[in-house]
Amino acid sequence: MRRKLTKAIFPVAGLGTRFLPATKSVPKEIMTLVDRPLIQYAIDEARAAGIKEFIFVTSRGKGALEDYFDEAPQLEQALRKSGKNELLEILKNTNMESGAIAYIRQHKALGLGHAVWCARRLIANEPFAVMLPDDVIAAEKPCLQQMVEAYEETGGNIVAAMEVPQEKAGAYGILDVKEDMGSVVSVKGMVEKPAKGEEPSNLAVIGRYILTPSVLQNLNKMKSGAGGEIQLTDAIAAEIDAGRDVFGYRFRGQRFDCGSKAGFLQATVSFGLSRPELRDELAQYLREVVSLEKAAE
Repeated sequence: MRRKLTKAIFPVAGLGTRFLPATKSVPKEIMTLVDRPLIQYAIDEARAAGIKEFIFVTSRGKGALEDYFDEAPQLEQALRKSGKNELLEILKNTNMESGAIAYIRQHKALGLGHAVWCARRLIANEPFAVMLPDDVIAAEKPCLQQMVEAYEETGGNIVAAMEVPQEKAGAYGILDVKEDMGSVVSVKGMVEKPAKGEEPSNLAVIGRYILTPSVLQNLNKMKSGAGGEIQLTDAIAAEIDAGRDVFGYRFRGQRFDCGSKAGFLQATVSFGLSRPELRDELAQYLREVVSLEKAAE
């Protein structure tokens, strides 16, 4: 019987330099997308997929991220006293049970593979998910939940995948497809940030993974890959070399790269328009902006 997926790793040790000066004192992961920090979207998605244990790989200066998931007794008391029960309920959804979250320090920025390896002792011999909070995915059914359902059928290792333009393939890990079965593809190879013209396909790996513990054993070798970093993609590719299954999963939804300023702004607009209480006013503003731009031309 296949072991149920209950653990997820959240690599959040990055400095967020693309968002300086804001990230000088505010961890990128708690920057707000409409009215929720990026990390809350990832946590909510993980919860929907049945995750019970949340492992954060952090670094110095991430104290505000840790505090976010703690209880705020004074604030809760003030809301309760004011009769603001709706806000109180929203606030409670940000709290995590004692023991549900673990924090691991990554002392050196040696890549995503190294960040995942740092959590190895808390994973032990269980399957686990890896979620990158920078990748925010708007979907009717949360992306990781879709992947868990696929995993229950396929087993092995599964990476979220989406098609990207050829000129952007060099920014991603790209799948070499063995067999295309629709939403699921069997993978015969993975290339991290391929050189132009050397892309095996246009299917790019996105920041959602379901992995077997043998991937951690591959990471023990600490081999540097693209950019001189320890790449998670390489450790997953080693599973293929060992004859173990790796699949790509074409998720249903829209992915926003909130690690970039443009992607963060696009997500803000999209998520704002999806909110009934914001939609009309925001849409009107956007129409006015477009009209002004056309008039200026």
